[in-house]
Amino acid sequence: MATGSASANLAEQARRLYVEELVRGLVPLVQASIEGARSLLDKPAEHSAMQRRRDLVQGLMAGAQGWHRNIVGGLRRMLLQGATGSRSINLPPAGSSTGPLSLVDDDTIELEIVTSRLALAIMDKAAWEFADLRSRVAHLEGRAELEPHDLLRAHVLARVVFESWRASGQTLADWREMQNALHEEFALLVTEAYHEANRWLAERQVLPEVDLRPLIRRSRSHVAAPMASIWQHSVSPGEIGPRVGDGAPSGSHYYSGRAGVGDETRLMTRGTPLARSRDHAEAMLGRLNRLVGRHLPGFGQSQVGVPVSPGLARAIDTAQVGIRQRLAPTTQGAGPITTPGMLEELQQRKQVLKKAAATPEERATIEIVALLFQSILTEDRIPAAVRVWFARLQMPVLRVAVSEPDFFATVDHPARRLIDRMGACVMGFDSAAQNVGDALEKEIKRVVQVVEAYPDTGRRVFQTVLVEFEKFLEHYFSNENEATKKGVSLAQQVEQRETLAIQYTIELRRMLNEVPVQEGVRQFLFHVWADVLATTAVRYGAQGDQTRTMKRAAADLIWSASAKVTREERAEVIRRLPVLLKSLREGMVAAGIDSARQDEQIQQLNNSLAAAFTAKAAVIPDDRLRELMERLETLEELLPEAADVQIDESMVLDLSGHQSSDLEVVLDGGSMPTPAMLAWARELQVGSWYMLEVRERIEPVQLAWQGMRKQLSLFVTPQGRCVLFQQHRLAAFLQAGLLLPAQDEALTVRATRSALAKLDVDASRLLAS
Repeated sequence: MATGSASANLAEQARRLYVEELVRGLVPLVQASIEGARSLLDKPAEHSAMQRRRDLVQGLMAGAQGWHRNIVGGLRRMLLQGATGSRSINLPPAGSSTGPLSLVDDDTIELEIVTSRLALAIMDKAAWEFADLRSRVAHLEGRAELEPHDLLRAHVLARVVFESWRASGQTLADWREMQNALHEEFALLVTEAYHEANRWLAERQVLPEVDLRPLIRRSRSHVAAPMASIWQHSVSPGEIGPRVGDGAPSGSHYYSGRAGVGDETRLMTRGTPLARSRDHAEAMLGRLNRLVGRHLPGFGQSQVGVPVSPGLARAIDTAQVGIRQRLAPTTQGAGPITTPGMLEELQQRKQVLKKAAATPEERATIEIVALLFQSILTEDRIPAAVRVWFARLQMPVLRVAVSEPDFFATVDHPARRLIDRMGACVMGFDSAAQNVGDALEKEIKRVVQVVEAYPDTGRRVFQTVLVEFEKFLEHYFSNENEATKKGVSLAQQVEQRETLAIQYTIELRRMLNEVPVQEGVRQFLFHVWADVLATTAVRYGAQGDQTRTMKRAAADLIWSASAKVTREERAEVIRRLPVLLKSLREGMVAAGIDSARQDEQIQQLNNSLAAAFTAKAAVIPDDRLRELMERLETLEELLPEAADVQIDESMVLDLSGHQSSDLEVVLDGGSMPTPAMLAWARELQVGSWYMLEVRERIEPVQLAWQGMRKQLSLFVTPQGRCVLFQQHRLAAFLQAGLLLPAQDEALTVRATRSALAKLDVDASRLLAS
């Protein structure tokens, strides 16, 4: 590999390639943004909202060329000024020819929030590609880390993008309307740009041991012709400078929403997503400790608890009381506190706490915890109703973070797990449309108040309320959530029925193992009557009269199908037959068997009974028959343990006759799952949100219930539609990308990454008073 000035030149060429790739994808990105804005017009909305969307489309059409030109201009200036050229980015404000962009009122805070969210969205998808590129460029330049304002960093591009948006005449409200689509588009574009720069450097043997990550390219079609006039005077990629290297792809590169063949290969060859997520979280914590450790060598090294200094302890207590009073929903004469108001309150408390801190480690911990909660409280998908309760956790978390070093060392700390579990339950896909529910909100409130009430118990109180919260969720979805409790009840009945059916089949096979019963009768008992017994037992109880009737019918059938050699025995069969057939019909109706299949089963049994009349069947001794009758009467006492029963897909398939508007059983779809996907299916947590694609519908769902050994899983849509999966089918949907989690990473992991991004820019804030 080249050294000295040649290495530095390679690094600059890599930056140039990165910018070229960004510029190359900007035209289709802006086109996609306009199409996304137009698509909003197709969604139902109030008149005022619809008018706002029309204005957005018109404004974006008018300002698209300026937005594109400003982004390209900003990127060019960054490139010409070198790696740190982004330290000062000045764009003319909308409607003005000179001067820096002017923000008024809360706009300064909003600018930071908007650009931070865009940078986080980019890093959600591009984190691994960026990590590889950062390593390669830093290696070429002989430094440990990139400059805080290096143009390769996502927050630098985010600032250029949003300031260009404002300079082209678009508003903050317009951005918010388009935020999700813009986050997705820029995240995908930047991921490709990082990948191309990595590919180019890897080809030139720059850290070749860092494998080039596979990137699945997907095309999305945008009709460019109608938009041609917008781009007649736009800046082209060629204006950035000469092309770097050969072999870079042309055109736009985008991902679609569904997994393709490449994704399935990736999913098949790695560990479970939960294990990868844990590795990612631990790596994030390790990086945080290394970064802080460069400024405070002793940070996080202690293996024993360190008591909070007396002055800081008093300051935390005072802050907790003040925050509780300020954020209380019943504060007299004040409306509901906004997120900027919450952040302002916590920022003021942070400054007071830092002044009360006795050591640099305490000040650093105060800063990091404040950054974590700043990220958590600006998470869009946390509904406003519960955001205040997350804010009230900041002081209790700070108390354990100062006194327990492993808070920053392990993802298993109960304070982290509690925040992640509560976050996963309330973070769907659209906080504005999501109703958390009174019961869940009250439980989160109770959890926070309990934590606040026991400030001196450290992690123990977090662990206690975490266990209580898990128990609450089980009860909540089964009994209190109107959207889920009916579906959970149905799913529990399904599991009970299927488990009993398997248990009855196993025991009937044992009972009849050495009994000479007609094969047709044997198969009827195993494949039909075991399900009838299970259905009846679920509905009426194992010792209910109807269940006893079904057991006697089984005994009568076995007796009737044995050889009848005397006239009296044949007469008795004829006398019993109408009652027996009536019981058999009633049992099959109860089990949901249609008339045609009932007729088929009865005809086969008639053939067995005819064989008995002609003495072609084997004779069952009387004492053996009596033994069978007694065992049938006490069948439940002989059943195998339910926990040992495996509910396979062939059993669930029989449920298709019971599908209704209340419960949909997924019987097909997906891809053949690997062991890793089966393990992931068992690791899903109740309360978490997912996006499900099934039967031409794509909609958010929440995991509301899992059965024994997680063999059955019930998902519920916000509208209350219930979807039931057997474990293997669930893994198949995960394998194919037809069921995708709402969160790529846990709430505290995302917050840690956000804190790292801010500390990368300015680590001096750790020690500032």
